[in-house]
Amino acid sequence: MEILDLPNHTFFSNLGTDCNSDQYKIPYFNHHLIENLSYNTFFSENAFKNVPCVIHSVTDLWECQQWIAHNKPNFDYLIEHFGDVSVPVADCGDRYYNAQKKEEQTLKQYLNYWKKYLCSNYSSEMPCLYLKDWHFTRDFPEKNIYRVPSVFASDWLNEYFTSREDVQDDYRFIYMGPKGSWTPFHADVFSSFSWSVNLCGQKRWLLYPPGQEKNLTDKHNNLAYDVEDPSLNDKDKFENYDKVGTRLEIIQNPGEAIFVPSGWHHQVWNLDDTISINHNWVNGCNIWNMWMSLRNNLAAVKAEISDCQDMEGWEEHCQIMLNAAFGLDYKLFCSFLMYIVQTRLTHLQENTHLKVYGNWYMGTNHLKFDIKQAKSILMKLISDADFNQLNYFVTVENEIGVLMEEIDTAMDRK
Repeated sequence: MEILDLPNHTFFSNLGTDCNSDQYKIPYFNHHLIENLSYNTFFSENAFKNVPCVIHSVTDLWECQQWIAHNKPNFDYLIEHFGDVSVPVADCGDRYYNAQKKEEQTLKQYLNYWKKYLCSNYSSEMPCLYLKDWHFTRDFPEKNIYRVPSVFASDWLNEYFTSREDVQDDYRFIYMGPKGSWTPFHADVFSSFSWSVNLCGQKRWLLYPPGQEKNLTDKHNNLAYDVEDPSLNDKDKFENYDKVGTRLEIIQNPGEAIFVPSGWHHQVWNLDDTISINHNWVNGCNIWNMWMSLRNNLAAVKAEISDCQDMEGWEEHCQIMLNAAFGLDYKLFCSFLMYIVQTRLTHLQENTHLKVYGNWYMGTNHLKFDIKQAKSILMKLISDADFNQLNYFVTVENEIGVLMEEIDTAMDRK
């Protein structure tokens, strides 16, 4: 049993780093060898401080090494084992709002296209297609093709979504695409962390510290699509572009993981034919940022339909729109927090360790830290005026009160 634990549950004195703070004037990042990187070092220096890093030699023992041959995608193996699977494919040359237009193909169709694209020497006469957001682990739970690195194991988001029986969803993805494929400028869903590991190929990353995105929006408050587009120099369109400060440029090689903290906007290019594994994740270090992002998105929804606020059930309708736009609403967020607390309380009460994805186990201090962080946000949620006006609040208020008492009892135990 491989147990991950913290020195003590009060080691960290606050909720974590606000990704909207102005502390990132000179961004930096560290390089770590996975075998030399302790869980506590990453947790305290990167996750808790919201600072990016690169971790080397991550994939050496992963089963998905079979997916590559001679440092290139193993097309024959992938077609043989997964060729009939439907996958989402984006056209890098076809903009759809601030993303790229997608369609479904079988993996065999996509890889046959890729082989033709290679034979054409990446001809501009052919589209540049990029397989993105393939929920491989969700769709093939029996295939243990990789093990989540220990430093990324505390993942409330995927723990919660994979526990639900009413939906089948997660935030674990496979990306694969040819040289020249890319992902437009964005920040990750829910202001989550993300990690990305290259099985083969190279990626070029541009990362901007929180707050810099304000200088990369146009006069209509639309985020730049491509941060290297010459039109950003047009002062009539991008008034604050000349105020953009330092950015990080990282070349990610095979076997390397990059940790992207909350609120760091980024753009990514494949410099070679590349396969990568990517997770979005949330834990006690960035749950505050998730909460603030949820609140800010609700405020935007309310402003958008403010002319309808006298209609019956306006607050409930705002939540429907919030879920549609953001992927989450207050009810789901409350359920998420309560799940995290209840799961950890059970293990504390039974004096057992919590097993998480990757066959890692969370120790007692870690469980207490998680409870403390989740409780802090849960208290803010139940005192939030928008939450108090929802019908759901009436149904869950007493349950939350009982849960708070259980937390106090459990946390007082040594």
